[in-house]
This record gives sequence, structure tokens and C-alpha cells, in this order.
Amino acid sequence: MTNTTLERTLNLRSLVLFGLAYLTPLIVIGIFGVIASTSAGASASAYLLALGAMLFTAASYGRMAAAYPVSGSAYSYVRRTIDGRVGFLVGWVTLLDYLFLPMVIWLIGGSYLQAQFPAVPIWVWILAFIILTTTLNIIGLKVADKINLVLMSFQTLVIVLFVAFSLAAVVSEKGAAGVFSLAPFTGSGASIGAIAAGAAVAAYAFLGFDAVTTLTEETVNPRQTVPRAIMLVALIGGGIFVVVSYAVQLVHPGGIFENQDAAGFEIAERIGGAFFSAVFVAALVIAQFTSGLAAQAAGSRLLFAMGRDGAIPGKFFGILSEKTRTPVFSIAAIAAVGLIAIFMDVATSTSFINFGAFTAFAMVNLSVIVYWAKNRKDQRLNPLLYIVFPAIGFLVIIYLMLQLDSNALILGSVWLLVGAVILAATTRGFTKQPPELQVAGHAS
Repeated sequence: MTNTTLERTLNLRSLVLFGLAYLTPLIVIGIFGVIASTSAGASASAYLLALGAMLFTAASYGRMAAAYPVSGSAYSYVRRTIDGRVGFLVGWVTLLDYLFLPMVIWLIGGSYLQAQFPAVPIWVWILAFIILTTTLNIIGLKVADKINLVLMSFQTLVIVLFVAFSLAAVVSEKGAAGVFSLAPFTGSGASIGAIAAGAAVAAYAFLGFDAVTTLTEETVNPRQTVPRAIMLVALIGGGIFVVVSYAVQLVHPGGIFENQDAAGFEIAERIGGAFFSAVFVAALVIAQFTSGLAAQAAGSRLLFAMGRDGAIPGKFFGILSEKTRTPVFSIAAIAAVGLIAIFMDVATSTSFINFGAFTAFAMVNLSVIVYWAKNRKDQRLNPLLYIVFPAIGFLVIIYLMLQLDSNALILGSVWLLVGAVILAATTRGFTKQPPELQVAGHAS
């Protein structure tokens, strides 16, 4: 295992499918009650506002992916534009998202299955998720891509059925005119503040469009393909979120629920009966599987990029299997972290994730501005696209970050401090740069 060149096999369709699997579009129904409650029944506006905000950041990722077609995502972009030491810290904080997200996904999937089969311990389901996704990711993204296509097709079918049943229920109760309403956008007297608060929560559903960039070195013609895929994932995912939340909000106006965490299940049974409710549960479990598959692949590519740099032990993380051309040890490391899910609950395990994701988003926007400053003599760099848009993206992300609960901010800050201590130790008190990024298989 000495070659560090990833194999280019992925096209635009593969990347978009990967990004959507990571986003898990069906989650819009799973967390509908939370969004509707926070936004006072204006869930469609909350998702629309979140989509607008995320598009600025998605555009910044696309510009950086075109400039630097390498694995590592935010970590690599900040290293190359701002500073290697800052890049290390961004990569370290981003690990919160990439390391712990698969664990949370597997934990949620296990929780759904345990609810359906209470006699089976949750650790059995978690182990099943980990073993199956790890095996598929080690075999390679060609196989994982085919599995994703099949499972995403089923998830899409359930989303279409949910919207269709929702609209049918509205027509049955209120007539055809009931389908056309501003209520999902205005809520029950929702204020701008309530919609903004809902958008801050809804923005979490977009976490994952950036994961496309971790597969840059496995993509054909990455300078064009990756930016397109990033924007398509954000647009398609956001479009699904707005449409679904609109339809479901029509069925249940307002933001008051007996149990907001289970609102999706209650509405599924209401519009489609017990059978459709069971199908919905099955689709959620499958959605968690496809999301876990994508999240583990993305996290392992970040570990591989940092290991290849020497930022973390390269003899373990920075090598590929000669047989499968995948970062086997990095994939296994993500699986090992996932085992922690056996001893944790969802609320605790999610505390880390959003801090890391929003830090990465903010720094990528800042990287675009710095990139323009360093290359401002290049007439092709439009200031509107390289200064104004990323500045808006940066400010929006900072605002959303400040909406995180105190536990997430405290735990994230502690993790950042640990990274700073490690960086200080390896760079002689920040006096020298971390190892430079050596990109094998770099292609335009």
C-alpha cells in the first residue's frame, strides 16, 4: 500500500448522486416538526431562506474546487489560499463533522430499527450498518455508486408518494383550491425572526453538498465537473426541501404538534394509513444507510488527504490499498469512531457536528476573497463573484453559527483548542508551516 494516486472513475451524475445521498432528502420529513415549530408554521419559507443562504457558500466551494482540484475540501482550500497552519486548524475542526456524522447517521438508523423491532438490541443494528457500509466503501466507489443509485431511487419514490398523498389529503378536505396557499410560507403569523430561526435549523439539512469536493481526485475533469455538481446538489436538495415542506405544511398548518420529533410519522399514517407509515419508516432507514455510505467515504478522503500531507500519521491514513485503490485504513478509522454510537445518544453525538461544518463553510467563503486578493490582476476574476458573494456567504454562516446551542459552541471550541495545542507542538510554537500538500494524480 504505497501508491497515493486515487483512481478517476466518477462523472457528474455520480457526484450529484453522492451529494444527494449525503444530504438525505427524506430527512426533510423526519425533522419537519422541528422546523415547523421553530418557524411558527412557515417551514417552506425557512427552507427557502436556508437555500438562498447556502447557495452563496456552495458557489464559493465551486470556485475553490475549480482552482484546486484536490481532495481535502475546506482543509485544502484554506491551506493553499490563506496559510498552512490555519488550514490545519480548519481541517482539524472539520473532522468533527466528517468523523462524527457517520456515527450519528448509524445511531439514528439503529434507533429507527430498534423502535420497529424492540427485541433486537440497538448495538446489533449499529454493527450491521457499520460492517455493510465499511465493506462497500473498501470495495470502492464504483460499487457504492451503483448501490446509491438503487437506494436513492427508492427514497425518491417515497418522497414523491408523500407529496402526492399530502396533496390528495388537502384536496379531499379543502378542494383543489386548497393546494394553492401562502400559509406554508407565512405560517400562523410567523415573524421574520421566527423564519430566520427556522432557517438556521433548516440549514443543517444542507450539510453535505460540500462533501462532493472530497472526491475531486476521483472525478473525471474535476475543474468543471465538481463545481457543477456542488451547485446541482444544493439546488436539487433545496428544491426538494421547499416542495416537500410546502406540501406537508398544507396537511398540518401551523407549528404545534403533540410530539414534534415524531411529526413525520404521524403525518405519514394520517395521509397513507398504517402501510404507508411502515413504508416511510423503511425509507428512512434506507436513507440513513445511503447517507452513512456517503459520509464514511467523504470522511475517509479527508483523513487520507491530511495523512498524505503528514498532518496526521501518513503511514496509516495517507496510503491506499493496491487492490481496491481506496484508503482502507482511513475508512476503518471512521468505522471505529462509529462504534462509539453504541454508548451514546443522538442528542449528545450531534453536539460536535454543526460547529465543524459551519467553521468550514465560513473559511471557504473567506478563502475565495483571499484568492481574489492574491490574483486580483487576473481580469477573469469578477469582484462580484469573488468578493461580494463570498462575503455575504461568510456573514450568513457566522450568523447561523451563533444560533447553535451552547453545548455545540463549547465542545467545538474545546476541540479547536486541542487542535491548536497539537499544531503548536508540531510547528515549534507556530514558527514553521505544517508539511506542504503533495498532490498525487493532480489533474486539471
